[in-house]
Amino acid sequence: MEIWSDPKTMRKQHPIIAERFPDLHPPFAKQAAVLEANRCLNCFDAPCTAACPTHIDVPKFIKKITSLNLSGSAQTILDANVLGASCSRVCPVDVLCEGACVMHRYNEQPIEIARLQRFAMDSFHAGGRKLRRKYLGSRAGKIACIGAGPASLACAAEMAQQGFAVTVFERRELPGGLNTYGVAEYKLTASASLREIELIEDLGVAFRFGVEIDPEGLRRIDREFDLVFIGVGLGQGHGLKIAGGDHSDVVDALDFIAAYKMARITNTSGKVAVIGAGNTAIDAANAAMRLGAEEVSIVYRGKRESMSAFDFEYEHAKLEGVRFLWQTLPIHVRADGGTLEVLHCTKVDDALRPISGSEFSLPCNLIITAIGQSPLLSLLESAKGVTLDKGRVAVERETGQTRNPRYFAGGDCVNGGREVVDAVADGKRAGTAMARQLEAAYARF
Repeated sequence: MEIWSDPKTMRKQHPIIAERFPDLHPPFAKQAAVLEANRCLNCFDAPCTAACPTHIDVPKFIKKITSLNLSGSAQTILDANVLGASCSRVCPVDVLCEGACVMHRYNEQPIEIARLQRFAMDSFHAGGRKLRRKYLGSRAGKIACIGAGPASLACAAEMAQQGFAVTVFERRELPGGLNTYGVAEYKLTASASLREIELIEDLGVAFRFGVEIDPEGLRRIDREFDLVFIGVGLGQGHGLKIAGGDHSDVVDALDFIAAYKMARITNTSGKVAVIGAGNTAIDAANAAMRLGAEEVSIVYRGKRESMSAFDFEYEHAKLEGVRFLWQTLPIHVRADGGTLEVLHCTKVDDALRPISGSEFSLPCNLIITAIGQSPLLSLLESAKGVTLDKGRVAVERETGQTRNPRYFAGGDCVNGGREVVDAVADGKRAGTAMARQLEAAYARF
């Protein structure tokens, strides 16, 4: 499905999309934020900080909110996570910082860390503040970041803050990767993602959009830049490899989400089947419900306990009205006169083998696939000296450095598809290591 329209529309939320996708977790008012911040025990060895992949000093930023030092609170967040605003909205805090909160030990609700983080960051943005530089002036060394997703953005920000010249290459018309195009609108709007990235651009980071990096383009970058960070994420979603699976009304979940975020789609009618049971499948199913679908069914070949989506995402989908068909395998898409009508399915046993005689027909007018993405093998394999491990870029964990000392990598192309905050952590670690390497290299001259 072609999803492109004018990308500038993403800088302002479409009124229909705004109405149907209000904040899942509305921001705190000032008084409520201060009250919640005062609940924090300010643990010395805070498990919430340890649970955060970017290791934000949670007690410190929350303590500053109690005295309404919101600038100081935001700066504490940004020192660890340059995409602190986005992460406050999209992080699965139930299994990270809030899941580790000591309040659980006392049978009390955990501190609402994410909403407090958003409160501080919203104030930072509303005040027109800028990211602070760690080095005044410019340093020798040119860095290229391939991809403009969270990992590359974190790496670019770290390098620019330390005085290095950074250029980010992105195939799409706007930066942000999944933050801009692929996160459910009720979690993070595209406009909020882009507002945050403007701060990185203000550091002097150059963005080149609409640039598809192929092997030859990578060789040009290799000649022009001292160091290269690969943050390309993953490639196309896996298609539905069954008869009729190439029908025009069988669409990829990320394409579907991007389409409504761009207001290319503002309503969905009829019945929808979503194939897969990960977090992206949940986001797509919830979106279809909010866009007006008559019925949305998630079709998954496994059992409830084997779905990869977080428990809280599953519970949310049930509240949205999504129904789940467990141990169900699609076998054929039927279209009558070109119009998609039915998804033929069969039930499977615990070994995922079809059960004879269990076939049934699921009426549907749209099928959304969320069954994983392929790595960008052609590009990654062309990177000189970069090795792959099961389709992922192999790196040194502490630095993000590949076997080629001039190449670093992070994000989904390394971890296979984790959270935004993991990508940010990868990018910051790599940026720090790259800065040290350039400092050492140019100190010899």
